[in-house]
Amino acid sequence: MKILVIGATGAIGQAVAAALAVRHDVIAASRSSTAYPVDITRHESVQALFERVGRVDAIVSTAGGLHFGPLGEMTAAQFKIGLHDKLLGQVDLALTGQHFLNDGGSITLTSGIVAEEPIAQGANASAVNSALEGFARGAAIELARGIRINVVSPNVLQESMDVYGAFFRGFEAVPASRVAQAYVRSVEGAQTGRTYKVW
Repeated sequence: MKILVIGATGAIGQAVAAALAVRHDVIAASRSSTAYPVDITRHESVQALFERVGRVDAIVSTAGGLHFGPLGEMTAAQFKIGLHDKLLGQVDLALTGQHFLNDGGSITLTSGIVAEEPIAQGANASAVNSALEGFARGAAIELARGIRINVVSPNVLQESMDVYGAFFRGFEAVPASRVAQAYVRSVEGAQTGRTYKVW
């Protein structure tokens, strides 16, 4: 299969690209990529990426930023960071990407454990991740031509504990290589409208 991985320079993205590249042709795109740059917060950037890559068999997104901070100090502008980036950015990838997928193709998005297990200073993340999972359930019953859509919901990564560990006290971190297998399952499997939890 020809698979487009967006967010391929991040910890999860690198692991996913490596796992899929064993059997498939992987195109690695990210905000920092020189070969396939994309900013998912800008529709014109998303559209340009798909037009350049052309038709694919699978789209995988591990991209998207969030805002972490105390609710009592959070502003509407800060809350919108996650809405415009991780939520609407990934939704745009799905809405635009469906038209570049071959029949029977798939879309895999990324949410996170805080959709169900909220943490202090994580209200933005909980809202965004929950919305992504709801979007996938709704989209799954309407996508045409046998196209499937799923979401992977990972726990905090072992590789990211130095950055996010303070937010996830008591959570059992998982390795990116284990998380990557859920994306493989989504791409190579047959299910749709599912959220694969790697907790």
